Order: sequence, then C-alpha cells, then structure tokens
Amino acid sequence: MRLSRFAISNTEPRDAGAISWLLAQTLWVGGLWLLHFLLMPAIAKVGLASLLVEEIGNALRPLLIGLAAVCAGLQVSVLVRALGLKSLWRDSRGQLLMVVVVIAGSYFAVRKLLPEAELWLMFSYLVMAFCGLLLVLQAVPRKQQRLS
Repeated sequence: MRLSRFAISNTEPRDAGAISWLLAQTLWVGGLWLLHFLLMPAIAKVGLASLLVEEIGNALRPLLIGLAAVCAGLQVSVLVRALGLKSLWRDSRGQLLMVVVVIAGSYFAVRKLLPEAELWLMFSYLVMAFCGLLLVLQAVPRKQQRLS
C-alpha cells in the first residue's frame, strides 16, 4: 500500500461524532452562506419586486437561524464528548459555537421585542455566517485531542 501525503487521501475511519460534526456544519454554515450570498441575489436579479424579495428573505432567515442554533448545539455536544466540558471554553471551536448560540438567541429575542431593528438582525445573521466560516477552517474534534 502506498501512502500519500495529502489529507484528502487519508483513509482513517471517522467516528459518529466526526460525521455528525461535518454534517451539521455543512447544513448550517452552507445554508447561511447560500441564502445570503447566492439565493437572495439570484432572486433579486430575476426581476421580482423588491418587496417580494424582502419577504422571501424575512421568511427564510429565521428558519436558517433556527437550523444553525440546533446544528451548533449538536456540534457543542460533539465537542464536549471529544474534549470534555472543562475544555469547551479554552478551545476556539467551542468559543465560536458559543458565539453562534448566543447570537441566535439574541436574533430571536430582538426579532420578537424590537421588530424594527433590521440592522441588528442582519448583523446577527452575518456574524453567525462568519463564525461558521471560521469554524469550517478548524479541525474536526477527535477523542484523542482531549486536553489535560
């Protein structure tokens, strides 16, 4: 058997935690980026009325924020399983996930209490998207990475 130095040729089996980490990350990070940077501009370019485009965005964003919160919660549980609860705050992945969960909560609170604060809602959405992008650049947590 010939070994390759490239990471994509690594045939090491993944455990259920790593698979669920990658799946959850793909769903929420990909969903946020897809909606804001691809789908909404494409819908606007088709020629629909701007009010209709805005309504579509207002209907889809809370759904994706909710999906992101659930998936980030799943990723937190995978990280806690791999690193332990004490190491969650010391790890950059844990910090990014906690920011995502807090921002998602603030998004829904502000949406309920101050529906006219559209700039804060968009800011929250973009912070979550960029935290997700930073999270994609991090390694998948593994059991042997446990900190002492």
